[in-house]
Amino acid sequence: MMLLLRLAWLEAKLLLREPVTVVFTLGLPVVMELVMGGVFGNEVQPDFYRGVGAMDYYMGAYVGLVVAALGLITLPTHIATYRERGVLRRFDASTIARRTVIGAQTIVTIALAAIGAVLVVGVGILAYHPAMPKSWSLVILGFVIAAVTFAMLGSLLGLVVPTARAAQGVGIMLWFVMLILGGAGPPPEVLPDAMGFVGTLTPLKHAVVMIQDGWLGFGWNGGEALIVGGFFVVSAALTAVVLRRRSAR
Repeated sequence: MMLLLRLAWLEAKLLLREPVTVVFTLGLPVVMELVMGGVFGNEVQPDFYRGVGAMDYYMGAYVGLVVAALGLITLPTHIATYRERGVLRRFDASTIARRTVIGAQTIVTIALAAIGAVLVVGVGILAYHPAMPKSWSLVILGFVIAAVTFAMLGSLLGLVVPTARAAQGVGIMLWFVMLILGGAGPPPEVLPDAMGFVGTLTPLKHAVVMIQDGWLGFGWNGGEALIVGGFFVVSAALTAVVLRRRSAR
């Protein structure tokens, strides 16, 4: 455990030497939040946004979005860079298992996601005065489940995509698709049925609803939590398989 924590601290310092990536990833959700808030305001529209104000809806959604940004863009790019430069092989030679490196980067990703979530919530509160969470504990629990899941998805992506540039491109593409179809972009009610269905296949859609339900006072959504957890289990299993095969080479 001490090795994992020390390695996570080292990974955090290394990541902060590339501030452009961090600022870009953390800044995207904030920019989108300000754009959507400027367009839709916070008036209650009964036919849209689950019957609440637009910014009341988007607060929980953008907590999920910042998690997705770090998990899909920053983390896989970092891991793929390690693969390209042979850093993972050097860790193997030093008897530090690759799973420990992945675990350390997962910890860093979750910590950065927490900072990004605080930033999104703080900007939203100052700019648009939305309703505060009905249950902070449920929002935090939903955030943790989403953060761990997207960190595992990002780890898998970074291990299987051939280059860092490709990992970044694929991650950005997936993030924008999930932004539009996963409940953090246009009102879900205006999407065509086919797009709405595709949105339900993304982990972000279920993470957004899970976090929103705690924020809006709808209670804990165990069904959505199970679906998000399912994405974690599948991605963790695939990551373990990939790590085992690469370590055997």
